[in-house]
Amino acid sequence: MRRRLINSTLAVVLVVIAVFGVSLVIVETRTISASAQESVESEALRLISVVESRLLGEETINSGVLAEQIDPARYALIEIPGREPISVGDRPTGSVLRATETGEGGEKVTVEESRSSVTREVGRTLLIIGAVALLAIVSAVLLAVRQANRLASPLTDLAETAERLGSGDPRPRHKRYGVPELDRVADVLDSSAERIARMLTAERRLAADASHQLRTPLTALSMRIEEISVTDDPETVKEEANIALTQVERLTDVVERLLTNSRDPRTGSAVVFDLDEVIKQQIEEWRPAYRSTGRALVCSGKHGLRAVGTPGAVAQVLAALIENSLMHGGGTVALRTRVTGNQVVIEVTDEGPGVPAELGARIFERAISGRNSTGIGLAVARDLAEADGGRLELVQQRPAVFALFLSRVPDDRETPERPVR
Repeated sequence: MRRRLINSTLAVVLVVIAVFGVSLVIVETRTISASAQESVESEALRLISVVESRLLGEETINSGVLAEQIDPARYALIEIPGREPISVGDRPTGSVLRATETGEGGEKVTVEESRSSVTREVGRTLLIIGAVALLAIVSAVLLAVRQANRLASPLTDLAETAERLGSGDPRPRHKRYGVPELDRVADVLDSSAERIARMLTAERRLAADASHQLRTPLTALSMRIEEISVTDDPETVKEEANIALTQVERLTDVVERLLTNSRDPRTGSAVVFDLDEVIKQQIEEWRPAYRSTGRALVCSGKHGLRAVGTPGAVAQVLAALIENSLMHGGGTVALRTRVTGNQVVIEVTDEGPGVPAELGARIFERAISGRNSTGIGLAVARDLAEADGGRLELVQQRPAVFALFLSRVPDDRETPERPVR
């Protein structure tokens, strides 16, 4: 492209020089020739005036006197009736410029000049025009190279940017070139890079969330299938199969929820649901894991509460909090429900050392963990809570108390706080 730009610019300049240069040469040649002819004619007219004035004054007329009145480079022939012709200077050979003037008394003056002087003047003019043309060509080459670099280099950069995008490097360059059309292309590439970066981030986030959120349901499902495989009691098989089907339904809900959040984290399917059922289901699911570690999982608080949200999402949030207490907490883990204003609150607390002070403000950020864990669970839990219009907060660091706030739906079935069980 750089070569094509230079060649096209030079072609335009050469055409302009050819058109205007040839025209200028023709005009200048004619002007110089006409000017030289006018000078010779003026010389002849002046010389005839001198001859006439001397004849009237009966003064001497000879070549010596007339030589003072004529250009030394010219030749003059003066013819006076009744006298010998008088010549002044050397008569030129070859092509000449000639002018003849006749006086009132029959006097005749002829002035000649060689055309070589005109040729020399035309040559000097052509040399000047050629020098100007050469300067114009050199300037055009420099300008063409500069313009080609100005246009070709940005295109090379843009091509490299597009190649980087195609190879999976979506970092925008935010580089502009001062050319509106190229800057527009750069804007589009930067916008595309940002969109691709967001898409890649969303894909990576979905993969990480799926890996974390599906781990617990799959583990629970595998445990139920193992129970079925080692028992011969039909009733036990039926019971475990029903529990496994429930786990499959929950697993399906987790997958759908993850896909929904990956498309739009603010999209929810909130409904009015019974909070007791969700809490009961989570306690039944996690109690064996706590029992195997010698710890307890209990619940207390107000009974019969109804909230607005997605039961599957609320279950995932509670599962993340319970699992977090199992991994990082200690002692008994308690789920407590209460009412504050028009919201229901589910608090999850344990008897462990709590959240370190340096992690308190960042506990819900991704990849933030107090131990060797993924640091994803609490971040996903907060996203799920916010997608349902609720919020998840760390209300106390020592011991750790996490609180899930959901919109409350008043119900006549609500009962006073229940004891710990």
